[in-house]
Order: sequence, then structure tokens, then C-alpha cells
Amino acid sequence: MTVDGFLYCVMVGCGEAYFGAFAVALGLGEILAGLITSVPLVVGGMLQLITPRMVRVLGSLRRWVVLCATVQALSFFPLAAAAWRGAIPAWALYAVVSVYWMVNYAQGPAWNTWVATLVPPRVRAKYFAQRTRVVQVGTVIGLVGAGLALQAAKRDPSSAHGVDVFAALFVGAGVSRLIASRCLAAQREPEPIPADFRVVSARQFVARWRHGHDVRLLGYMLAVQTCVQISGPFFTPFMLVRLELDYLSYMVLIAASFLARSLVLPSIGRLAHAKGPRIVLIIGGIGLVPAAALWAASDNFWYLLCVQLMTGALWACYEIATFLLLFETIPAAERTSVLSLFNFCNSIAIVTGSFVGASLLWVLGDSVVAYHILFLASSGMRLLTLPLLLLQRVPRYAATAVPMQPLTVRPGMGAIDRPLVAGIEHEEARGETNGELVGAAVGASAGGQAEPLERGG
Repeated sequence: MTVDGFLYCVMVGCGEAYFGAFAVALGLGEILAGLITSVPLVVGGMLQLITPRMVRVLGSLRRWVVLCATVQALSFFPLAAAAWRGAIPAWALYAVVSVYWMVNYAQGPAWNTWVATLVPPRVRAKYFAQRTRVVQVGTVIGLVGAGLALQAAKRDPSSAHGVDVFAALFVGAGVSRLIASRCLAAQREPEPIPADFRVVSARQFVARWRHGHDVRLLGYMLAVQTCVQISGPFFTPFMLVRLELDYLSYMVLIAASFLARSLVLPSIGRLAHAKGPRIVLIIGGIGLVPAAALWAASDNFWYLLCVQLMTGALWACYEIATFLLLFETIPAAERTSVLSLFNFCNSIAIVTGSFVGASLLWVLGDSVVAYHILFLASSGMRLLTLPLLLLQRVPRYAATAVPMQPLTVRPGMGAIDRPLVAGIEHEEARGETNGELVGAAVGASAGGQAEPLERGG
């Protein structure tokens, strides 16, 4: 299980993290290059809704997870072929990336349910905290290795601006995921379908969020998501096209927010345990309002590096708090189903925001000033979410550890995590969580939420 997570993160670091850069290198245009990180997510969000049904059809969680992991690995090879040729139609690139996200989304809920039957409750929190420390290394190896390879190729006159190097990166990512799928297949399955595996319908899901602080939390998260996506998908084309950064600088900016996040997460976890997640949410929610606008203040690399370090820490606050508050409201037996429905709503918010941003960029034109206006607009819209943030009325409690696994890496916040519901501390142990353990479990993440988000700034 640990090797599988490590190889998965290698795939994320050297493959998925560079989808936007690959689109830029192919010359598909800045708007299309930005939307490649958001539009395919709707397809993925829709497919994951059928995951519970497919698990029942196959009669096995493991079969479904292994099937999804294998298809995900194979999706990299058409991309490698396109990189070798140096060209691919935009519709084909979107189709392949959509397949990637379809199976990536679809396997998550089933995997979480499956591993809960493999790891004994008494050791889950500590095991997953240690596991996520290991998989962090995989993300770093993939991310930094790919950045250095692309930078070296760009300096080589015989290389077409590094486009051909993407072929090797995507093959490496695909092979890593194939080996990981074999690791998945080698694990046992004591309960093909756990007895407490419950499916929550869309109607039940909507009814559940109508009352109390649940609906306010959901509304706030979706509003933030929409506002963030106005600018988020376009940080990669802004950096590579408008600022003309090389791949090394691009990689450093991504890694900066990743490292900042990793360094502050243990402290944030202890704060959440001592003061409750609401104060952490307020810190992150308020701090993220001006984050996008800061990109419009200066194009100096060292200034942007400082912005990345700050926003990586703020995103850590926001995501830890929202994870903790979500899990406090979802029964353990229904988390897989409820998270699938929530992720679908989130994917709609992501695409809505990205289309608003794309429309603004299309109207304003592809200039540095247009991007600056886009960043200011994103921060302006985030300001409107503050009333929803301040309306949150959450009882104070000692937060339970929520370990996470990297889902992807993005400019501005470094890592986007998938919560490992199987690693949540056993219900009998609640109230006994040590603050250091909370920090270790949530702080050992390497890559938001159970949904991919292009969150630069």
C-alpha cells in the first residue's frame, strides 16, 4: 500500500502536474491551456457518481480500483505519442485528460472504503501519517525531476522547446502507475463489499445539507471554489507565456508553495486540535482573499516566490479546516457516497469559475494587463465570500486527524489532497487525539481536496 502511494505520487509529480505546461508547449493557446486543468473535471465528477453501482456490479472494491488504476496508467501513452510527434488536436488532448480524471475520481471513494478493511482501526492514524510522509518524497521526485529534465531540454537546440521530453515524462508516469496497479492487485480483500457500505442518494444528500451549519459550510466552500477558479487555471499560461519563465523557475514556484504547506501543516494541525477548526478556517479564508491580487502587484520572480510561500501556508489552513469540518458532519459508513456527491458539486463549481475566467480573458485579450485584471477580479469575488465564512457556527471540539494523499500539484498552493477517510481515527478513540498526531496526519500530505483544483494564488 505504501509503495502504491509512492508511485502514484511520482505519477502526479512528473505527469499530471505538467498537463497545463504541455498544452502551452504545444501552442494550443493560453485559454485552452488553462481550461485543460478544469473542464475535464466535470466528466470525472460525473463518472464517480456511478462508482458505488460499479462496485456492486463487479462484486469487488479491489477489481474496480485496479481497473481504474490500469486505465489511468494507459491514458499517459497517447499523450506520450503526441509529445513525440509534437502535435495533438485540442479535442483529443481534452478527451485523453478527461479519461485520466474520470478514472482518478472514480477509484478514490472505492479505494478509501477498501483500505479501511485492510488496516486495523487501532493503527490507522499512525500508519497513514507515516505513509503520507513517504509519498511526499514521490511527489518531490516527480515534480523536481520533470522540471529539471524540461529545463535541460529547452537549452538543447535539437529539442523542440522540450516538447519531446514530455514523451519521456508521460511514459515514466504511465509506467509508475502500472506498477502501482500491480501493487493494488497484490493486496488482499477481506470484504469485497463491506457490510456497512451505504449509498446516499442525491435527494438524501440535498436534504442533509438543508439544515444547521452543514448548508452554510457547503455553500461557502462552493462559493470559494467558484471564485478561485476565475483565475486559478490560468496561472500556468501566465507564468510560461506572459512572464516567459523557464521550466526551472516554474518548477521552483510550484515547489515553494508545496514546501511551505508541508512545513506549516503540523503546526496548523496542533492549532486545530487546541482551538478547533473554525479559527483555522477563518485564518485561511480571510488570508486567501487577496492572494490572487498579489500576483498583479509585481512580476519579479523573488516577489512571486514569497507570494507562493505565503499562499501555500494559507491554502493549508483552508483545506485542513474544511476537511475536518466536513468529516465531523458525515457518518463513517456514508463518507464514500457523500464525498462522491460533494465532489460532483465541487467539479461544477470549478468549471463554472474557470469559464467565467476564460470569458474575461477572451474579452480582455491575452496580455499581462488582462491577466492582472483577472487576478484582481478573482480576489474581488473572494471578498464576497467573507459573509458566508463569518456565518459559520461550528461547535468547538478537538479535531480528529485526517490524513491525506496527494491528488495533484498546482501553482499557488503546491498540493491538492485526497482525504483518506480510512485513516481517520477510530470513533472509539475520538477525544483522545494528540495535537501532535493531528499535525502529523494532516501535515504529512503531499499533494486538496478530493477534487483537483487549479489554485494559483
